[in-house]
Amino acid sequence: MNRTLTLGAASGLLAAALAAVPAHAAEPTYIEKEVLAGSSEAQAIAYFWDKAQLQEATPYNVETTVSAKHVSTGGPAASTKPGTVPAIGDEKKSSGSTKNVNLPRTTGKVFFMGADGKPHWCSGTSVQSNYRNVVATAGHCVYDTVSNKPTLEHWVFVPGYYQGKTPWGIYVGKTAYTHYDYDVYEDGDRDYAFVTVYNGVQITGEKEVDKKAYDAWKGAKKILAEEVTKAEFEEKYTDGGPYWKKTESPVTSPVDPPKANFTQAEAEKYYTDGVDGVKLATESVAVATYNTAPAGTNALKNGEKCPSWCGPDSGVWYPIDEKAYNELKADTAFKGELKTVDPGQFFKREWFIKKWVKTSTPEVYYKDHYIIRGLDDIGRLGDRVGGQGLAYNQKLGKAHFVFGYPSGSHPDGNYAFSGKTLKWSYGTTFAAASAAIKGEELVGIKSSFTGQGALGSAWLAGYKNTRRLGYLNGVTIAVADRDGNRRIDTSVSPYFDGETYGVYKSAANVWSGSIV
Repeated sequence: MNRTLTLGAASGLLAAALAAVPAHAAEPTYIEKEVLAGSSEAQAIAYFWDKAQLQEATPYNVETTVSAKHVSTGGPAASTKPGTVPAIGDEKKSSGSTKNVNLPRTTGKVFFMGADGKPHWCSGTSVQSNYRNVVATAGHCVYDTVSNKPTLEHWVFVPGYYQGKTPWGIYVGKTAYTHYDYDVYEDGDRDYAFVTVYNGVQITGEKEVDKKAYDAWKGAKKILAEEVTKAEFEEKYTDGGPYWKKTESPVTSPVDPPKANFTQAEAEKYYTDGVDGVKLATESVAVATYNTAPAGTNALKNGEKCPSWCGPDSGVWYPIDEKAYNELKADTAFKGELKTVDPGQFFKREWFIKKWVKTSTPEVYYKDHYIIRGLDDIGRLGDRVGGQGLAYNQKLGKAHFVFGYPSGSHPDGNYAFSGKTLKWSYGTTFAAASAAIKGEELVGIKSSFTGQGALGSAWLAGYKNTRRLGYLNGVTIAVADRDGNRRIDTSVSPYFDGETYGVYKSAANVWSGSIV
């Protein structure tokens, strides 16, 4: 399903002044909480998103575009008084202006595995919280609406993402907070999510450690074995490693026959078990080799019979079945002869020489090298990139910057955005509604962002260009073609009201910690 919508007329109302944050006593019952990753699996998720995997990911295109006929004018209603949460580091007023728009470091991509088993991404942004560890995005960039699973898997946030690079680290999602109406009914008016993330990590190169550190390491690791001499092994071996020996498969090598006379019983033992590692074997050879070999111990000649264990006598035709006949005929290593006698009788003959061999079991000595692939803890998300404030119950008609990673084509086929770099648009909010995405109190804004990749884009009110901070007051959940010219011109968000603040506040008060 595609979410491009054509919206109704804007309602140009003045913005309300940003007010203080109201106090809330208990956590509301409409909040849904889902664990994305426990600390035991978070390291593996971080390792999963290496440069190749990040670059392989494609924009998430679930319910991106909504048709114009499914859109009507509506109107979000403030459920409580307007309020704000200040951005990280934005407690002081700033002055100055510039014609250029300075892009915020708080915005990046959220990556995850989709229901199709492939890597995808949306846009997301860091927001202020007590523990500076919260990311805001669209609800369907966390909740799997395709398979109706509580969460998408392997969820991470990469602020400032660019072509496989993670300049500010990788932040593994810990817990997702969404609205009950979105999880249960996929209500578009509640299509937002606030995710707590663990401390950021950077994947470092491989390094060698001792066995104790290797065993304790929960991340990626491997053992490289180096072959060493017997002398080094015997000098440095201790129980528990890193030195060890391996007994190879037995091998045989030709030796001279025993010179001492031995009885028939002793001779039979040479044929069967061997004596002091020396054994008498036979080898099938070409008839020319057999004929030139001397009699006695070197060839089974002059009526000397092959012992029962070694096979048929030299030069004697023995019957075989048709299958064995065909296999030997195709075997280029077979040195004997084959013949058939009608009807359907098959024969082979071979020539053998005696071969004295000594069996040995060599030992090879090794030293293990214990290699781990490191993760460096780089601290909390908000300490690294800052965090936007939050605004809710605001009047419509207020100007916003929209920041995200749009990707894909307009309906007319024009490929406008690659999704590789962070983009921005600017407009004022107006009322919208869409039955197609179960949204009766949506908000629209003028924007040319195409839907793929733009999902989860941050709508920032009161954005200060010098500080690159403002107040999050929406996230893109769909896009629209308002005038019907087959060019996307509008983005759509749920209206952030008191219940949005309630979901946010539940996430904002939860500690995450480190995974290293």
